[in-house]
Amino acid sequence: MSLLEKFKATVREKNLFTTGDHLLLAVSGGVDSVVLCELCHLAGFHFTIAHCNFQLRGAESDRDEALVSNLSKKYGVEVLVKRFETEAYASKLKLSIQEAARELRYDWFRGLIDKARREDSFSLLVSRFSLLLTAHHADDNNETLLMNFFRGTGLHGLTGIPEINGYIRRPLLPFTKEELMNFAREYQLAFAEDSSNQSSTYTRNFFRNELIPAISKVFPQVNQNLQDNISRFKETEKLYQYAVNDLKKKLCRYKGTEIHIPVKQLLQVNNKALIYEIIREYGFGEKQVEELIKLTASDSGKYMDAPGGGFRIIKHRHWLIISPVQSLATTTIAVNVNDETILFEAGELKFKSSDHNGQLPPSAANEAWLDSRQLQYPMILRKWKTGDYFYPLGMKKKKKLSRFFIDQKLSKTAKEKVWVLESNKRIAWVIGLRIDDRFKLSPNSKTVLKLEFRQPG
Repeated sequence: MSLLEKFKATVREKNLFTTGDHLLLAVSGGVDSVVLCELCHLAGFHFTIAHCNFQLRGAESDRDEALVSNLSKKYGVEVLVKRFETEAYASKLKLSIQEAARELRYDWFRGLIDKARREDSFSLLVSRFSLLLTAHHADDNNETLLMNFFRGTGLHGLTGIPEINGYIRRPLLPFTKEELMNFAREYQLAFAEDSSNQSSTYTRNFFRNELIPAISKVFPQVNQNLQDNISRFKETEKLYQYAVNDLKKKLCRYKGTEIHIPVKQLLQVNNKALIYEIIREYGFGEKQVEELIKLTASDSGKYMDAPGGGFRIIKHRHWLIISPVQSLATTTIAVNVNDETILFEAGELKFKSSDHNGQLPPSAANEAWLDSRQLQYPMILRKWKTGDYFYPLGMKKKKKLSRFFIDQKLSKTAKEKVWVLESNKRIAWVIGLRIDDRFKLSPNSKTVLKLEFRQPG
């Protein structure tokens, strides 16, 4: 069977796309993406070409752009070109050149797909691309498997590059670099050679140019063996995920934007792989598993942040709570009915709702009990501002906070650190100082919201 027939069979059997789809092809000008263009053309697929010029190799980069432009003329298709200031972007975000280029190209591709889909929703006559094709092949897949293995990964990292990932399709994954090169020679396809591929400075190039060739001297079938292993790992992962999902359903309680996990039950399972599978989708990695286990033995209120930000895991009594991070610089924070802990610039605010059985509120300034009937959600946690007023506990007349601070003999610095909790545009608590009389408990109160404010240190 020819490569073209294998290509068409792969697309059909794996349901990657159809002749009715308008495809966006990511084309660098190298042999892999040039072969992808030719295969799509011969198979009768409708496509647009997208080319990224990262302006990293001077004349070579311009040569690649010109070659891709010629491909668009050859096939009579549209070509989209984007030039990036890659080095400046990498320097600004402190990324490697490889990481920067990847971010830039996939952000651009995603924007093109999103824009095309929006345009499609307004037109029944013009079909724009809805799928992105990349030219990743079997050799790329093997390199990815090895890189993930040595970098450290869960089982999923050993399954290689997915053929389908959202709007992305990779129809060349079953084919080796050698097969693509033979096809290019047979069809006399013009393509560009990237001189940087010869350098082993980049991680992938080291695996491609040095590590895999060295291994092949001992195991000549290394590339085929790696492909077979990827297939086995994919099948194994399916069984693994069935078990993981079943355990996650039993352990994880979803409350709004938070995930609550009982510490005792989690530790009883005694499986680090399960912990990793629970936390990995929130930006935590294998290295944070041990950190989380230590957190389970910590005091209530301790927490750990995901390396990339976005989420944190808070120890709250007998629970671990995975929660989106509110930026400590945020000056206005929404408080929802299910919130139990909020970290903000001034410290930590804890919420607990319970029945009111006539107990007297605590006298501590850092605690407040409010009548739940008077509260409307979402409440707002914010810094006080000029013009704010409230009804101090025990008073029937309102008082401006500025005047209240003078009565409390607060220094200018102390005033700047004051936050308030607001419900339906009414201040319920000047945090750490006084509650509003309108929210106090009464003999008729049924439920109470207990608040505790903890300052850092």
